[in-house]
Amino acid sequence: MSDNRLRVLFLTRYPLEGASSRYRVFQYLPHLKALGVDWTVSSFMSSAMYRLSFSPGRTMAKILHTLAATVRRLGVLAGARKYDVVYMQRELFPFGQPVVERWLKRRGARLVFDLDDALFIGKPSRFNPIATWLRAPGKTLEVFALSDCVMAGNSYLRDVAIEHGATRAEVFEVAEDTDRIRMRPPQVDRPEVVIGWLGSKTTVKYILTIEAALREVHRRYPAVRLKIMGGGAFDLPGLPIETVEWSLEGELEALASFDIGIMPLPLEDWSQGKSGGKARTYMAAGLPAVCSRIGYNIDLIRHGETGMLVLTHDEWVDALCALIEDAGLRQRLGEAARADVMTRFPVRGQAAEMVRILREVAAS
Repeated sequence: MSDNRLRVLFLTRYPLEGASSRYRVFQYLPHLKALGVDWTVSSFMSSAMYRLSFSPGRTMAKILHTLAATVRRLGVLAGARKYDVVYMQRELFPFGQPVVERWLKRRGARLVFDLDDALFIGKPSRFNPIATWLRAPGKTLEVFALSDCVMAGNSYLRDVAIEHGATRAEVFEVAEDTDRIRMRPPQVDRPEVVIGWLGSKTTVKYILTIEAALREVHRRYPAVRLKIMGGGAFDLPGLPIETVEWSLEGELEALASFDIGIMPLPLEDWSQGKSGGKARTYMAAGLPAVCSRIGYNIDLIRHGETGMLVLTHDEWVDALCALIEDAGLRQRLGEAARADVMTRFPVRGQAAEMVRILREVAAS
């Protein structure tokens, strides 16, 4: 460190469009200069590669983009020695063994490994069988041991990191920018209630876990509709569904149009690694969130106060029906949720927490 300023190389998996990288790194960058951090950020995926990754087929184009991304990342890493900390948001490469991580460690780099998903559990790619074949989920466990600090999205991920050799692991919860995400308009009693879901084409399948509950809700309240942003051409025949393509600005419009936000998750180990991104965004927008009662959601939401935690078919139906029938309940839960997020997860406060950890890693 020179003049007490910290030099950090942020290596993200995705460009700004990718929620994981946007929430775990990009949103903090505007605040870091004032906190004494000089930073460089480089994404493995370009914007074009990120869009391509959600398309079926086009194998050769994906291979060429991956080769270009690999060359680009290796070029950035050639200058890693001039930084006090190398911050890896997910693995350096989404394939193969941690060869480059080992090389950086031998050269004395201070490595921070950030993850907000259970990357050590193998999950097939819906769009790219080659990516599934190239993945090596076991390497995540080795990266834990190579890192000077693991920044985990929740306590489950932190504990797994410690179990597999991490010398230091801390829970680093995501902030929500409530200057950008405004409070939604006041709730009003009307039959055309909108149940909203915000996510990506890789996670929209989780809505299928509550399909029966959504059909029961529609049977009772035919005017209620489902609005899905970012899930692609998703459909449940017989249910009124509006699908909207994701964009950074469009996200704000979608949140303002939702009356209820939902976050269903399957009951499996992968869900234990989820870090509440959707739920926290709904809460920041002043929406009542109905979420699966599993993993980090239990830490995030106080049931009946800042949202609703449900598990069974009947619980999903009862929670959604209660909110559909009562605009005042939706308003109260939404206001409490936004206040909770503003207190617990302010961007500036979380940026300062990040810098504290990074300075300790650089000085260790």
